[in-house]
Amino acid sequence: MRRTSSRRLFAAAILVASVLAPVAAVPATADTAARLARVDQQDQGERQPGGLGRDMTARLDKAIEDVRREAGIPGIAVGLWMPGKGHYGRATGLADTATREPMTTGLYTRIGSETKTFTVTALLKLVDDRRIRLDDPISRYVHGVPNGRRITLRHLAEMRSGLFPYTNDPDFVHDLLSDPGRSFTPREVLAYGFKHKNTFAPGKQFQYSNSNLVLLGLVIEKVSGHRVADFIHKRVLRPAHLDHTLFPSGGEFPEPHARGYTNQTLSGEIEDSTDWNPSWAGSAGAMISNLHDLRRWAKTVATGTLLSPETQKQRLRMLPTGYPGTSYGLGIFKSGGWIGHNGSIPGYESVTVYLPSQKATLVLLLNTDIPHDGQEPSSLVARAITQIVTPKNVYDRPVPPR
Repeated sequence: MRRTSSRRLFAAAILVASVLAPVAAVPATADTAARLARVDQQDQGERQPGGLGRDMTARLDKAIEDVRREAGIPGIAVGLWMPGKGHYGRATGLADTATREPMTTGLYTRIGSETKTFTVTALLKLVDDRRIRLDDPISRYVHGVPNGRRITLRHLAEMRSGLFPYTNDPDFVHDLLSDPGRSFTPREVLAYGFKHKNTFAPGKQFQYSNSNLVLLGLVIEKVSGHRVADFIHKRVLRPAHLDHTLFPSGGEFPEPHARGYTNQTLSGEIEDSTDWNPSWAGSAGAMISNLHDLRRWAKTVATGTLLSPETQKQRLRMLPTGYPGTSYGLGIFKSGGWIGHNGSIPGYESVTVYLPSQKATLVLLLNTDIPHDGQEPSSLVARAITQIVTPKNVYDRPVPPR
């Protein structure tokens, strides 16, 4: 029986004046479910000739199914949109391995660290409001941060703070996996990381850390006077017209959704993690969305629709990560020319990226995070797809160091 490595545990891969109404996740209504089903049927129709063409569609179908079977992925939903060339919608495999319910493209999913793109967008809205500056020290807003007077908000957003990742702390791993339904506060999870010395001086190198984004969530709450979930809802989700994206308060999960499967367990055995409480991930990884909202979000976040041009320029100032072909900006990365983020949380993985040179969008949703030959399953699928449709721009996000 093996114990899950704390390095992989919950890693995201890599990489106002008015009162805000509370946001709560609720089961989808019959009308909502029916609407999602209709959109799903439309996406399934995109596989027919007239999308990307018979030959390309057949190649994609085979490549995706080959990866799914080889990596043991229960279900995959894919959306690919290439203006001037066509589009492709595909769901393969199972949403529920017990009932054999098929995967579809109309399901809600946990998006893990894609949450970071929403949190940083909310932070940058405050920059545009001139209520904060990226080079402000975190100590101005949150007390008790190790070396907080030298660590700036920019350092946190670009993963260069040097703060120890709380998800790498063995006590955190044990406490969470012993009770996956437990609710954690931001201060509670940060305490696990703050027990350790910082790993390097601010700005000196790249290290992916959920501690950074949990802290930025606290900054948003401090400055706005509202819960980070409420601020993201009003200032990001609503303006972006994302009606099926939300920040849950606990383990609630709108219907319909796929079951999620993970081996990030104390025993190392595969478990159904669908209803685990994602509060431990908070503003670093707790959000929920679906393929259709993420399609809209991919272009919005990559092109800066919600931000001023200067702030978006700051966001897209990509710096080396130490992994060839992949660079990181402010809560966003570039891999093979594709801009966006991926997400990984026990039971689910996702990729939402945009290729500016072709105005193309790719969204992947998987109901497992179990690696195959040491690689994240979402990266395997994204690589297989982009090798076919954009051979000069292959998504090839490397595996983070162990």
